[in-house]
Amino acid sequence: MNFFKTSLLLAAMTAIFMGAGYLIGGQGGMLIALVIAAGMNLFSYWNADKMVLAMHRARRVDRASAPEYYGIVERLAANAGLPMPAVYVIDNPQPNAFATGRDPQHAAVAATTGLLQMLDREEIAGVMAHELAHVQNRDTLIMTVTATIAGAISMLANFGLFFGSMNRDSENRSPLGGIGLLLAAIVAPLAAMLVQMAISRTREYAADRRGAEISNNPLALASALDKIAGAAHRVPNMTAEQNPATAHLFIINPLSGARMDNLFSTHPDTGNRIRALMAMADDGGLGRRSPEPQADGPWTSPRGSRGGPWGGGGSAGRPSNRGPWG
Repeated sequence: MNFFKTSLLLAAMTAIFMGAGYLIGGQGGMLIALVIAAGMNLFSYWNADKMVLAMHRARRVDRASAPEYYGIVERLAANAGLPMPAVYVIDNPQPNAFATGRDPQHAAVAATTGLLQMLDREEIAGVMAHELAHVQNRDTLIMTVTATIAGAISMLANFGLFFGSMNRDSENRSPLGGIGLLLAAIVAPLAAMLVQMAISRTREYAADRRGAEISNNPLALASALDKIAGAAHRVPNMTAEQNPATAHLFIINPLSGARMDNLFSTHPDTGNRIRALMAMADDGGLGRRSPEPQADGPWTSPRGSRGGPWGGGGSAGRPSNRGPWG
């Protein structure tokens, strides 16, 4: 089933890519886009994860450089029966995380310094269990390849809009003229974005549930989601803003806006996700903590928590300078 879904996605993204090429350069543009898309699909399968990690300037860590963070991921991977993934840190104050890789044997998980400083150990474990659930569900290939091709579609559309008017060759011009160029610049990226959103939204709930099972603590994940969602709208992630095609990879949308649970959101509504985790804890008896309600939201950590295993404890907008990530 995963192979079928991946193939269907690649076919849809390739069709969008070819459609943009046709609108920009007619039949010649469509053929060029087809060749480029075929090459990109092959390249993305083997290298999309490296591209995404490089895009966000992630640096790899190990047991010596990040013993607590690495140990959390190692324990959770063992709980899930997964090979140990590569572990990365992103120097960014916004609390967030994502997973990537074409299969569990070539997977990587990445967390921002903002997340490691803001959350406590159980919350970090909940987040990383969610990311490992994406790995186990084999979502990472389809989501990473989507990010790569969607970014290429946007670049092609912008390129066509900029250079299309300079093309005087009637055989290689847009069949719709200037209107075709505008459609390629607007409709193609929008279509690619809708494919991304549909994929991400349906898979986040499944990853939340499986992540809660891996960590055996749905309430910790619920608390983490509430903290991350609140901070993500206050702390900008400029790298993600510059590369919006990767937004659906993150556990919480790193871009400004997009808070509604509708067609135009890259992620389900956080409140709905939290309620689903709460129901899971009630039904299955999972969850070892009862977070104390606070002004920031219904599932923040108890007062007095120092914020994270790295000596954090600062607010989302003011990360602490203590600890290895300060």
